[in-house]
Amino acid sequence: MSTVDHAEMLLKQDEEIRNKINNDATLDEAVDPSNSEFGPLGHPEQVQMRVAKRALMLKEGMNPYPVTLDVTDTIEDVRKKYDGKLEAGEETEDEVGIAGRVLFIRNAGGLCFVQLSAGDGTKIQAMISKKQIGADSLKKFKQLVDLGDHLFVKGRVIASKTGELSVFVDEWAIASKALQPLPALHKELNEDTRTRKPYIGMIADENIRNMVRNRSKAVASLRHTFENHGFLEVETPMLQTIHGGAAARPFTTHMNAFDLDLYLRIAPELFLKRCLVGGIDRVFEINRDFRNEGVDATHAPEFTMVEAYEAYGNYDTIAKLTKELIQKTAMDVFGSLKVTLLDGTEYDFGGEWKTMSMYDSLSEALGQEITPETDIETLGAIADKLGVERDEVENRGKLVEHLWEHFYEDKLYEPTFVRDFPVETSPLVKGHRSKPGVVEKWDLYVRGFELATGYSELNDPIVQRERFVAQAKDALAGDEEACDIDEDFLEALGVGMPPAGGMGMGIDRLLIALTGATIRETITFPLVKPLVG
Repeated sequence: MSTVDHAEMLLKQDEEIRNKINNDATLDEAVDPSNSEFGPLGHPEQVQMRVAKRALMLKEGMNPYPVTLDVTDTIEDVRKKYDGKLEAGEETEDEVGIAGRVLFIRNAGGLCFVQLSAGDGTKIQAMISKKQIGADSLKKFKQLVDLGDHLFVKGRVIASKTGELSVFVDEWAIASKALQPLPALHKELNEDTRTRKPYIGMIADENIRNMVRNRSKAVASLRHTFENHGFLEVETPMLQTIHGGAAARPFTTHMNAFDLDLYLRIAPELFLKRCLVGGIDRVFEINRDFRNEGVDATHAPEFTMVEAYEAYGNYDTIAKLTKELIQKTAMDVFGSLKVTLLDGTEYDFGGEWKTMSMYDSLSEALGQEITPETDIETLGAIADKLGVERDEVENRGKLVEHLWEHFYEDKLYEPTFVRDFPVETSPLVKGHRSKPGVVEKWDLYVRGFELATGYSELNDPIVQRERFVAQAKDALAGDEEACDIDEDFLEALGVGMPPAGGMGMGIDRLLIALTGATIRETITFPLVKPLVG
């Protein structure tokens, strides 16, 4: 059945239920538990019942989705004002109008107890009494209200006989009728539901709500730190005619208006550097990037990154800034440089952070000296002996990095700057001021994965053209991650870009580092493969 046919079938089922209700059928009579007419692709019985309740509300002139309600207070504010200040059974004359999602209902004859939840998970009890609202209103409440509905209540603030802070209801209204039932909130959600229906996760799991809030706090902290250092936030194109700024396989798309193939951005680097050329000396962007690569605990095809460039800086000054960005974020989000991860362990972002040289540390691990001049045959033989995976299109730099990763990548637990990378793998980085064949680049490792990278930025147009040509040759040889020659960027460099330091850091990975979550858990709406059928 096509998507349109299925949607039309469900609309027909909705219409039949409403017609039954309008013809004075009871709720039970309006529902077909066996789905004899619509089959297994029709609404489940619980959804049918909620559709019937919606129809009954419309029939009786009750709007199941009103535009506005007399909400005068938030659940959070009521809690903050009255928590711990009322004795059991104490009543006030203070009237409030609040709204929240219904998470629990207990019917006790002429008195109903309802637990309402605010968006942040703050809860409060509403007490609905037949004596207060009348028999007819209580009957309608019991008939129409389900778990998951958004409910408005108005009444006095009291403490129940057991001391529970409550609203003693004078009037109520459904603020939004939920047609889909909630999962059992006392059970842990399975991974499929968390990933495919993150809105359910936000309702059911405090950790998921906190991740959304902490991510927002982290981004705000980064912006604040950049602002304090005089950086200007800009926006760069997500659709690009040439992919560049990183070694990654791009996504492609097509623009009909220009009949032009385009790439989704893999990095904003080349455009941010154009800002340096234009005289914006400190610039950053928090950007969405897309890389058509594998998916694992630290990689996603669509992710958020921050990149920043500082005129007259270098990879040393940008490392200092990056450390401050991360430490300030930890403080702003969690109030400490020691954060507690999801597994209960602590991780310390304080103190001095380690540094190590890629070539020196690799030489130490192998027990033989490796330099930028070590030939590709020697490096290949070492890789084969160790069982290190090799690329189809390889060079000395790639082999050096693969060998280094074999020994160190997942073993650098405390914050560590790994410095001075091969020139072959860093086409946009300035050559080292004293080490031939090496560039002034660092990668920051935290808890066994790469969190950020930083450069002394290449600003010599001739050398940059040489690097682009080498990359283009790799691309022609089959390297799908190699970048192309960007003549417009070369022309911009020719106008003159000041010496600069630059950095890039994944926002998702920053949350991984701060919380111990996986990348899917840090992304509010992760991309997942659709279910078949």
